[in-house]
Amino acid sequence: MDNILSETELRMTSSIENLEKRLLNIRAGRANPAILDNIQVSYYGVDTPLIQLAVISVPEARQLCIKPFDKSTINDIEKAIFEANIGLTPNNNGETIILNIPALTEETRREYVKQAKQVAEETKIALRNIRQDANSDIKKLEIPEDEIKAGQDEVQELINKFNKKSFKIWRAVCFLSEYDIFFCLFNLIYTIFIFAVIVIW
Repeated sequence: MDNILSETELRMTSSIENLEKRLLNIRAGRANPAILDNIQVSYYGVDTPLIQLAVISVPEARQLCIKPFDKSTINDIEKAIFEANIGLTPNNNGETIILNIPALTEETRREYVKQAKQVAEETKIALRNIRQDANSDIKKLEIPEDEIKAGQDEVQELINKFNKKSFKIWRAVCFLSEYDIFFCLFNLIYTIFIFAVIVIW
């Protein structure tokens, strides 16, 4: 029984970690090196993670800078970013590659929230499948019925805990997206106000 519960918790933890990783890739409106985690570059004929070939920094809030350890790989890195279809256009100056993150709009915010909701729903399904596997394994144990029920109750407690974690993570992403659009609107209003003051003055 203990082995089943431990394995169930490990699998659920892995599902939540996968959720966090996928949501990091969805987040936009601000620079996040995590969006490059899955990019593979052909390096001497071998697919190699970009993060092993370059230093990735965030010089500005909406900008990523990629500086290859070996300058001869810069064109291969640029090509890999294009082919990864992450929605960003690399600017290659021969020494570094700059990725400018577009400002968040209401339309893109809604799209990101929609994507985040889909990923969260897939995580819920994965957690339910893990619960089903655990309950099935517990039923196969040659133990009294009341112990089987107790084991299944523990599995339910686990999925309740991880569902709450999943919701909090998803909600945090959506909240930050809403904050980004508010910040953009605030900056726009402030700019208009300053311009009006200058004109009147």
